[in-house]
Amino acid sequence: MDLPVILVVDDEPLNLDIIEEFLTGKGQSYVVEKAHDGIEAMEKLESNPEKYDVVLLDRMMPRMSGMEVLEKMNAHHELKYIPVILQTAKVSKEDIVEGLKAGAYYYLTKPFTSDILHSVVKTAVKDRGFNKALLASLNVTRSSAKLINNANFQFRSLKDVTAVSSLVACTCDEPEKIAMGLSELMINAIEHGNLEIGYEEKSILRTKGLWEAEIAMRLQLPQYKNKYATIDVINKPDCVIFVISDQGKGFDWTGFLEFDTQRVMDNHGRGIAMANKLYFTTLEYEGIGNKVKVMVEKQ
Repeated sequence: MDLPVILVVDDEPLNLDIIEEFLTGKGQSYVVEKAHDGIEAMEKLESNPEKYDVVLLDRMMPRMSGMEVLEKMNAHHELKYIPVILQTAKVSKEDIVEGLKAGAYYYLTKPFTSDILHSVVKTAVKDRGFNKALLASLNVTRSSAKLINNANFQFRSLKDVTAVSSLVACTCDEPEKIAMGLSELMINAIEHGNLEIGYEEKSILRTKGLWEAEIAMRLQLPQYKNKYATIDVINKPDCVIFVISDQGKGFDWTGFLEFDTQRVMDNHGRGIAMANKLYFTTLEYEGIGNKVKVMVEKQ
């Protein structure tokens, strides 16, 4: 099995060497390639888009800044799906939103420890694998999904999320983007809603690489094995509405609709805000938080 390839982009040679040592040292399983500025990074990325699993990108660089690299990647039909970890000293809400809109989903605030780096990189690599499966599934279902009018689907597992989100997203004009947003909300319905995995517990599980195994294990437990979540699809002439419901106890969703600078370096916790700000026309939680309705306008 090939090792994940991480492209590290930084104009400081010492920083490149330190990060490479962090990621290739004892017990680590990554291949590291280096780029000394944004221009060199784009040359590498455009020459072989499928090669890289994660880009670790410095925000402030000469010749071409990290933000310019993000914008170019986001405009590229293949590169926009590679997870980008943005290294930055800027962590205001405005800076976070700017980075997210440009395509950065993960943040590292300088200086950072090797443990934080490993946690975020491990999560990004896992997400890259999930996104590849999602995009592959989209290619299979794209044509037939346009026939969906009103429908209801049940889902229990991460595998179900990939299959269902890629199918129903094809009712929309930008299925790749909508599938990413739906999968975030559907995963939350499974892990937090039905399986009762809390925020701090998920942080630990993702750091240890045990998140998927924990979900699979809980799905077999007596108290969870009969629980499922649902997604309703309502295809109207001017928009598509999705309603995702779970059988959990709900949660206080109000703090997750906006980007929180206190969680910026966590290895998760931005999915709902991303969905709210970037993927859908509207997003509304209902009642205790175990039902969320999103709407996508048709072009």
